[in-house]
Amino acid sequence: METTRTETNKKEIMDTMMNKKEIMDTMMKRMKEKIKFKKCKMTSQRQIILRAFVESPIRHMSAEEVFELVKKTAPDIGLATVYRTLDLFTQMDLLKKLDFDDGCSRYELNDRDNEGHFHHHLICLGCGKVWECEDDLLETLETILEKRLHFHTVDHQLKVYGYCEACQKKREEEAAKEAEAAKEAE
Repeated sequence: METTRTETNKKEIMDTMMNKKEIMDTMMKRMKEKIKFKKCKMTSQRQIILRAFVESPIRHMSAEEVFELVKKTAPDIGLATVYRTLDLFTQMDLLKKLDFDDGCSRYELNDRDNEGHFHHHLICLGCGKVWECEDDLLETLETILEKRLHFHTVDHQLKVYGYCEACQKKREEEAAKEAEAAKEAE
């Protein structure tokens, strides 16, 4: 009996969902082991906060965003608990604390073990959206630093500021309107 396209698509979706669940379970297990290794307790509040990072589609969350997520499932967790837990997880290297120069600290899951470099961040000055760039654009620089200055790089962060495609278009439209208004005022 031949499977239909719809059945094949459903199977692919189920496989993807199972794979995502396996990845999440593996990450949670690894994070729990890290916490235990650091001789900290894995309290239910810490587990809920950690799960929020593992399961969230948002990669860079502020403490307030984490709080909003966790209070849906655990309304007894307060904002102060979230802040303390984020600080602890950052000290334990479970999370990385990020500063995108907008006055708000953000956190992302440190889901790589001792690999050093994570990724770079592209930050739109118009809408504030953040993209990740996985390419290691500074590998050549690290090699030069090692050879010339005998400086061994273990990590680096690169933030690139600019305008996304939508904001570029908006800026161009605004500039065109301003030019038209200036022309009419003459």
